[in-house]
Amino acid sequence: MTNHYDTIIIGAGHNGLVAAAYLAKQGKKVLVLERRSIIGGSVVTESFGENFTVDSVQTGGRLRPDIIKDLKLPNTGLDGTSRPPFISLQPDGNHLILNEESIKRFSEKDASCWGEFVRFMDKAASILDAAYATIMPRLPKNLNLRDGYGLLELGLELRLAGRKDMINFIRALPMTVQELVEEYFESEVVRAAITSVAIHGSTLGPMSAGTGYTLIHNWMNRSGLANVNVGKAGEITNALADAVKSYGGEIRTESEVKNIKVENQIAKGVVLSNGEEISANVILSSADPKHTLLKLVGAQDLPPEFVWHTQSIKMRGSVAKIHLQTSGNHGISEGTSVVAPSIKYLERAYDSAKYGEISEKPYLEVTTSDNVVSIHFQFAPYTLKNSDWKTESANVEKLAIDTLAEYFPKLKSSIVNTKIITPKDLKETYGLTEGDINHGQLMLDQFLFMRPIPGWSNHKTPIDNLYLCGSGVHGGGGVSGAAGRNAVKVLK
Repeated sequence: MTNHYDTIIIGAGHNGLVAAAYLAKQGKKVLVLERRSIIGGSVVTESFGENFTVDSVQTGGRLRPDIIKDLKLPNTGLDGTSRPPFISLQPDGNHLILNEESIKRFSEKDASCWGEFVRFMDKAASILDAAYATIMPRLPKNLNLRDGYGLLELGLELRLAGRKDMINFIRALPMTVQELVEEYFESEVVRAAITSVAIHGSTLGPMSAGTGYTLIHNWMNRSGLANVNVGKAGEITNALADAVKSYGGEIRTESEVKNIKVENQIAKGVVLSNGEEISANVILSSADPKHTLLKLVGAQDLPPEFVWHTQSIKMRGSVAKIHLQTSGNHGISEGTSVVAPSIKYLERAYDSAKYGEISEKPYLEVTTSDNVVSIHFQFAPYTLKNSDWKTESANVEKLAIDTLAEYFPKLKSSIVNTKIITPKDLKETYGLTEGDINHGQLMLDQFLFMRPIPGWSNHKTPIDNLYLCGSGVHGGGGVSGAAGRNAVKVLK
């Protein structure tokens, strides 16, 4: 191999770019290899026609503040500190905006509890953020001094939260989100609106254990309930790419990695789909763990038990995205709007996915950016029991539009063009195994020291010099950059 780098990073998603920028800043010779012609992975803004530009997969997002500071990134469009409105759509047009004044129309008691709920969620999010900044030890392996120090810092963060918040945070993680919101609110409309955020992007229902955790996780990434920086996902990855280049790193698009070269259980480099071989001292993969380990490495170079655990990672994507180019006269307010009339409605929507069926009454989350309306559709499972996505694509698009048109009568007449991204597209175009936008479900048996699999939570793999830095590892899921940042810490 004639081309040699200190570090090769597979995938120019936001976590890969975060890791690349940190390493390039350290003076490393870094190469990022991206399969597509554009960077960003699932954090990307794309054009599907004239005046039809959208955040195609992840809706906006924000990087962790320490990453913005460390990499000297521009704050505009990246920090997402403001809280846009979060709206629960109601059939009678009396929509609920999640703030104290609007909640009063549904329940005086709930309005009085809103401030305390927001305070606790902000505190819980800060604790989870501290947990995500801690490199998880490879339990049940023996702890070393470095692992112990990280856990000590996390324990201190918990203790400083105060006894009440610490206990409530620990209680909330395994709870169903239904149980969690019932402790604060009596109105079904208010409860359902909040629980919808807990199931966003996950193949779980509001009555599933661990959705207390996913609510805190999504609240942390969004700084609340609503999406932030809508229409600006591409600005995040472009800023990161600029940082990589400014520190001397190199990014190559249309450079698909076919496999990782392994010799004597040591990663030596990569082979591209065009046959080119590139060597490196260290390889980081921001692709999901299943793809990295089972496809790019291969079972033949991995321990049998490790292969079995990797095959058992739960992906189960069930998200479709429907983007509508409109004349602008769609009637939908700015912010994040959800079709989530009751907890039972959300649970029944999830029930369909459990049986490999598309929800006929789906949970929808809707955002707007200029003339574009973007619909996040759940539940639409990657694996359909009695059909296929070639058949169902048009049906899901129609169902999404028809459902939303019940709340916005002007919508249909305003539509100029449409673009649907199915779970199959998420796999084939965006490289997401089983269409899972989180690179692995955020579940109780796949979080903290069990992500991506028990015993391998510190970014390392059985292959020396090969590390994982994508959303499928601890700290990942959604848009934050924490996984990429943490992987660099392990290399020190």
